[in-house]
Amino acid sequence: MGNHQLLSVTVVLAAVQLTSSYSFRNCIAEADSDGKTFNCMHRNAMHISDIVSDLPPSAINLTILRTPLTDLPNNSFSNLVDLQHLRIDNNSLTTIRQLAFQGLYQLKNLNMSLNKISALNPSLFKDLQNLTSLFLANNALERLPEDIFSSVLKLHTLILRQNFLSDFSGIAKSVAHLTNLTTLDLCFNNLTSLRHSNVSLPQSLTVLYVCHNNLLTLGCKPSFLSFINILDLSYNSQLPTKAFDQIDLSTINYLHLRSTNVTIVEFLNISNINPSHVDFSGTGLNNDSMLKELCILLKKRLKEKNLKNMNLGNNAIRQLTNNTLSYCPNITGALDLSRNNLKSAYCLEFLRRHVYIEDFKAEHNHLSSLIYCKKMFQFKKMENLSYRYNRILKVDSHAFYHTPNIRTLQLNINSIAFLHIHALKGLKKLETLRLDNNLLTDLFSVTFEDLVSLQILNIRNNRISVIFNRTFFNLTFLNTLDLGGNKITHFQRSGLDGLKSLSKLYLDGNQLKQIDPFLYRAFQDTLTVLDLQSNQICFITETHESPFMNLSRLTDLKLDRQRPNGLTVLPRTLLRGLYSLKSLYLTNNNIYHLAPDTFDDLTDLSFLTLDNCCVGVKKLEPGVFKNLRNLTRLAAENMGIQNFSKEVFGNLTQLRLLQLNRNAMQTLSVDALMSLPMLRYLDIRDNPVSCTCNNGPLQNYTKNNTDVQVVYLYNLSCQHNPKLKFYNFDTKVCRGDIGMYLFFSTSAAIFLFTIIPLFYVKLYWKMKYSYYVFRAWFSEQWSRFHEEEENCKYDAFISYNSSDEQWVMDQLLPNLEGGGSSFKLCLHHRDFELGRDIVDNIVSAVYSSRKTICVVSRNFLQSEWCSLEIQLASYRLFDEHRDVLLLVFLEPISERQLSSYHRMRKVMLKKTYLQWPGSDCTNPTQAQELFWNQLRRGIKTGTRLETEEYSATRESKEAEDFTDERSDENFYLQP
Repeated sequence: MGNHQLLSVTVVLAAVQLTSSYSFRNCIAEADSDGKTFNCMHRNAMHISDIVSDLPPSAINLTILRTPLTDLPNNSFSNLVDLQHLRIDNNSLTTIRQLAFQGLYQLKNLNMSLNKISALNPSLFKDLQNLTSLFLANNALERLPEDIFSSVLKLHTLILRQNFLSDFSGIAKSVAHLTNLTTLDLCFNNLTSLRHSNVSLPQSLTVLYVCHNNLLTLGCKPSFLSFINILDLSYNSQLPTKAFDQIDLSTINYLHLRSTNVTIVEFLNISNINPSHVDFSGTGLNNDSMLKELCILLKKRLKEKNLKNMNLGNNAIRQLTNNTLSYCPNITGALDLSRNNLKSAYCLEFLRRHVYIEDFKAEHNHLSSLIYCKKMFQFKKMENLSYRYNRILKVDSHAFYHTPNIRTLQLNINSIAFLHIHALKGLKKLETLRLDNNLLTDLFSVTFEDLVSLQILNIRNNRISVIFNRTFFNLTFLNTLDLGGNKITHFQRSGLDGLKSLSKLYLDGNQLKQIDPFLYRAFQDTLTVLDLQSNQICFITETHESPFMNLSRLTDLKLDRQRPNGLTVLPRTLLRGLYSLKSLYLTNNNIYHLAPDTFDDLTDLSFLTLDNCCVGVKKLEPGVFKNLRNLTRLAAENMGIQNFSKEVFGNLTQLRLLQLNRNAMQTLSVDALMSLPMLRYLDIRDNPVSCTCNNGPLQNYTKNNTDVQVVYLYNLSCQHNPKLKFYNFDTKVCRGDIGMYLFFSTSAAIFLFTIIPLFYVKLYWKMKYSYYVFRAWFSEQWSRFHEEEENCKYDAFISYNSSDEQWVMDQLLPNLEGGGSSFKLCLHHRDFELGRDIVDNIVSAVYSSRKTICVVSRNFLQSEWCSLEIQLASYRLFDEHRDVLLLVFLEPISERQLSSYHRMRKVMLKKTYLQWPGSDCTNPTQAQELFWNQLRRGIKTGTRLETEEYSATRESKEAEDFTDERSDENFYLQP
């Protein structure tokens, strides 16, 4: 397969992968980058394909850091054709294949620093036609192929520092044709000279760093550096002065010669460089005589009378006398005396002749005090003064009176324990004051009284415990006050009065135990940032009023990491009134309950972090985020959350980034996720997500949702088996909620086992009859069941038990078929069809006869077939509204004996029955004659019942009522 075919296939596969799941195995897409910026850091992937194969072709920025990658094979990034910025630094790369970057025609920045690359293929950058920046620092390169940069003609920055390059001529050849190259960094290599063959550096090159090499000479043509503006040759300890002989340095704007063997005065004498463009730091100018000689030369060489900037740092200067710098041209810009051995600043008396100086630095020296300077010469043009990183213990009264117009004063990172109450006297134009990282314990009301223009005051990391009344009273223009990292336990009632313009107040890392609302009254309409993290604030009970109620413009509030046990109680009223708040930090507390109305007033909140805030809060209450409709980012890591519901998160309609990693959730509601229409980033790592059917919808959501990135989904393991992965656990057995199915199936089984015996007792014959009717219908008998009366074959079907057959043959047949009665009767032993199923015969007999006469005896009641016959007849009686059933009792049977024959009792309650008069009655002959007359009349009566009569029959009284009202021909006849 050709390279282009491989590229096409790879792109298609990547596109398919993206449409099936917006998640990546080893990368994270930045939340607000619209799928264009990816970070792949701290991964264990051994092959580049494991990292980039599932990234979309739309990727523009890619960072791969701290992985065990050792090799970049051909076509490593062929699926990322739009890539513009690629960082693969700080890995373990040793080999880069010739076609590793093939197809990256849009790439502009490539960083391969901090690897173990020892060689580069000449064709490596062939396709990188738009490359502008290349970083190869901290590798093991010993040489560069001559044509390696032949295709990257737009390259303007090339960083090759900290390798093992020793041949400058080869480097010059490789970059000679780069007509757009502006910056070349060769520091920390093994170069011994700048000697080269008949090539020149590109004239576009203006910045050349060759520091920390082993240069013994320059060895280049005089014009070789004629277009360089910035040249760093520092830390080439063997580089001599004579190396610059005849070298054209006229275009140099900055030359750094620190820690070389160059004698600076001799160098200036043989060089055509502008002396004001030389950095004199670290050039061995450590005594007055050398400085005096330099100053005289500078004054001679400079055509202008003034010197813009002068850097004398790192020269081990111990002191400067009043005359040392008086021979120098007037310094109008900055003088830097940092990293020397100065022990005193002497109120800057050594600068007395440089009245126009604007910026003075004496950082990293040995200054121990700043003395009284009220009566000293004033430097009225000075604007910036820095004594950082010294050993200053005390600052005396009027210590800066000689610099009345400075705007920035930096005294931070010293050991100042004593700041005189008038130390800052006279600094009425001061705008920024740094006193942080000292040993101050007290601030007084007059300390800052003259700083009427101060805008930024940093007193962080001192030992202040109390802020006294009116300490900042005159600082009406102060915008930022940083008191963090002190030991402040309380403010006196007027401690913050006067701060009418304060916008940012940092009180973190103190020992405040409560929040006093009266402190903020001076700046309640201006404060936007309030940092209270890492204090000792703790609420025992609910508060009645919010201490922030009047901070109407507050946008950032930090309450995280309260000591020692955190905010165990978060009062429901604490955040009332913060309608403008944008960011809220509550991390690293131990809140045990979040009330549903805790965040109700934060309607403008866009960022909320609750990481590690609520250990023990296993369930967030519904409505807790109900008013946070503008929230775009929610960090809820390690809160102990056990569920994720729509009732809790459903109102976060603008949420884009949601971090839920390291919680206790076994399931996530897809309905809740679907209620977040703007969600683009979801982190659920390190949750005990179960690979069960309950999470089947979640798995489907992660596979098919192309809008939400689920961070490292493919690394998410199943709770019960870490070797199984959540994204592909088997859901084929899930057709729904198996637990629900088991519940309903078990319930149904229990219900059936309970109700079937009842049905068996009550409806046995009804069901059996229905079954037989169905069988008859199936065998094409159904049409005969519903024939009209005139088409019936028999007048009556006689249902009797075989033990009563003699009575039927001796009494019934002669009286109904003989003696002029002429009824046609159906008897089973005579009229049933031979060879036919007995059930079919019974059904046919019942429905082919206008009446069914049941000859009831105790034997009859015990016969299954007789029961079926009476069931069929009673069905026609009750369900088809046909008066077809006649009951004839051959012997007296008590009601108790009939109680188990439900259908027969029902018939007896609603129909007339006949009792055969035995020989023991008074007049048996007359009684039997009456019996046969009644039976003949019953047979002759029509079978179709009127609706009203039938309804009345169904609502008739109990048998006892019937026996009391025997006046009708249908009464029970008991002769």
